[in-house]
Amino acid sequence: MKQKTMRTIGQFMGIVLGSFFFAIGYAWFLVPYKIAPGGVGGLSQIFYHLLGVPLGLSMILMNIPLFIISVIFLGKQFGIRSFFGMMVSGLMIELVSLPNLHRLGIIGDLSRYTFTLADGSAIVSMIAPDDIYLAGIAGSVLLGFGLGVIFRFRGSTGGTDIPVALIKQKTGLSIGTGYWIVETLIILTVGLVFKDLKLVIWGYVNLFISARITDLASEGLPYIKGAYVISDKVDEIKELIYDQLQRGVTFFHTRGGYTGNEQRMLFCIVNRRQVALLRDIVRDTDPEAFMILTDVTDVMGYGFKSRNLDLTADDSG
Repeated sequence: MKQKTMRTIGQFMGIVLGSFFFAIGYAWFLVPYKIAPGGVGGLSQIFYHLLGVPLGLSMILMNIPLFIISVIFLGKQFGIRSFFGMMVSGLMIELVSLPNLHRLGIIGDLSRYTFTLADGSAIVSMIAPDDIYLAGIAGSVLLGFGLGVIFRFRGSTGGTDIPVALIKQKTGLSIGTGYWIVETLIILTVGLVFKDLKLVIWGYVNLFISARITDLASEGLPYIKGAYVISDKVDEIKELIYDQLQRGVTFFHTRGGYTGNEQRMLFCIVNRRQVALLRDIVRDTDPEAFMILTDVTDVMGYGFKSRNLDLTADDSG
């Protein structure tokens, strides 16, 4: 119990750390130049630039009804860590914004970060307009890294995961198609509202970079992992995998090279968001278990035909 408590505390701290990098990517580099990779953050930029609504506040206000909708239509699939990630990431954006750091006395001279754009409007950014490309890349990398860390510690920032899950449930479209529809609509909306085609191009570039970095930060570039588990309690582990991950398993009959003992080895394929929970299942069931994780380039079969969204990977405890 003590080990599980310490691990849970570590996971919440990891979500806070990921939210910190997530917030810096948005607040310091992307928001000043209206660069949006889709998602709730993209919609929040509209309210921020047109109505002056704080970015973090609008993200929280949009995520709360989305969270309620998910509970009503999808069940309790997000859990405490995901709700915590949604709230902390929104609050962190306000906390690390350059104007707020100036008010707190962390940044002495805000004029060093204040620039005038070609249309005469003033922005506060870590990078000058002459280096907007660098700002877009830096923001994308930090955003993706932050999201990857949050996923690694079994959290979520909510947002488009919920409407995508609803699209799949109501229409039968694949998760990959659902993501493409939702993110495209948001990126196009941002471009139309601000009447700037370049924002659409930047949105897709940002989405591509941040998605790749998210994969790298969470579990490496491969999206799918293969797990080999040798344990005296593979039956108990199998039942927990069925119950918590909804994944199938395969047993191999093996014999130890040194001892010559006959035993069974469990093999399972999971996506990157499920790796952390699989580790917890194996560790909690049998601390003496021997587990190998390996990259899987591709999988053909049920559950892996398209990008898979597994909201159940985050339990509520």
